Amino acid sequence: MAKAGGVVAGVGVAALIAYSLYNWLPAWYNPFAPLSPDDPPTMVTRYKLRQMANEPQACLAILRQASDKGMISFREQNNVAGKCPLDAPVRVTQFGDVRLSSSFLASCPLALSSAMYVQQRAKPVAASIMKSELTRIDHLGSYACRNIYNRPGARLSEHATADALDISGFRFANGQHITVLKGWNEQNARGETLRALFDQSCPFFGNSLGPDYNAAHANHFHLGMRGFGICR
Repeated sequence: MAKAGGVVAGVGVAALIAYSLYNWLPAWYNPFAPLSPDDPPTMVTRYKLRQMANEPQACLAILRQASDKGMISFREQNNVAGKCPLDAPVRVTQFGDVRLSSSFLASCPLALSSAMYVQQRAKPVAASIMKSELTRIDHLGSYACRNIYNRPGARLSEHATADALDISGFRFANGQHITVLKGWNEQNARGETLRALFDQSCPFFGNSLGPDYNAAHANHFHLGMRGFGICR
């Protein structure tokens, strides 16, 4: 009986701790609280974003919240079959008032992480350093049914699951246009902005790969969902 009583007491203590966490911790530090598109990118937020890959309908519900808040415009798409299947993909058309060079097909977690990055970090960075509003993001695409670096026998790329977006440049309200290829090493506000935009992407994605990673990324930022906190 004493052993049973100890188990009951242990369960009670665990329940009390869980209750305290839920009610006193901010949501972005609380593993029991639902994810919100407004949550800053703490370790807990990043964990929740990763979990969205296993919960497509829950992810879509949060993405609709982000849309209601004006963070993203998107259309739900049919599932894709074949060698590179997609479950519950979306087509992203805009991030609030930030336009895109073209719409792109994305997994729900990629769309959600991208919207959070643009609204929480990219726009403030642009306004702070460039002294101008971010108006457009240029990209090289997302979904492509191929292996990494198109190498025969290699594993499928993140692009094969629409879990990565390749950003090539940014445009601003003052007419400035910064490309990753030309602006990365500039020692001025343009270069500073570009490097800050890359650094600030890292907390929102499993991996952020830029020009310093290898020559294949000289002209773009690869923002993907695999991994956890890879920033190169």
